[in-house]
Amino acid sequence: MGQFDWTPEVYLERIRAEIPGYDELQDQSVAAIPFAPARVLELGMGTGETTRRLIDAYPDAWVIGLDASPDMVFRARKTYDDVQLARMEDPLPDGPWDLVISVLSVNQLDDDQRQALCRRVKDHARSLVIGDVFEPGELSDLVGWSEGEITWQSGDLAVVRATY
Repeated sequence: MGQFDWTPEVYLERIRAEIPGYDELQDQSVAAIPFAPARVLELGMGTGETTRRLIDAYPDAWVIGLDASPDMVFRARKTYDDVQLARMEDPLPDGPWDLVISVLSVNQLDDDQRQALCRRVKDHARSLVIGDVFEPGELSDLVGWSEGEITWQSGDLAVVRATY
């Protein structure tokens, strides 16, 4: 993705224009969740769109969201109780987690950061779901680092799921 305005008020409208498959990516990411999770960590919570869909599918799930944008955290806190200002490169909050999920956030990391994130998640979670935009070669690297599988792919969008 190119330069993007992450302002919460216009995010959904602009992301849907930038990524025509946005809603399908969200749906496929939630569909890839391997079991009903009780404790969920969402990396890059943004406006809370993934959390909304996840809670619709799994009403008993408790979600903690992390985001590096103070504006997004402020917006998400209007709807969700546990949203923290944090970067994905930072240590994960105390687990264990049934699920770590991230949609359209991991692509902001470089290869070393993605590999380190996969290692940290394996140590603290039972499963991982990542839905994102992938450049050529990035998807196979992520599948290897996460020890996961591709559950859905359309063009440069894909969902990777790992169960530990």
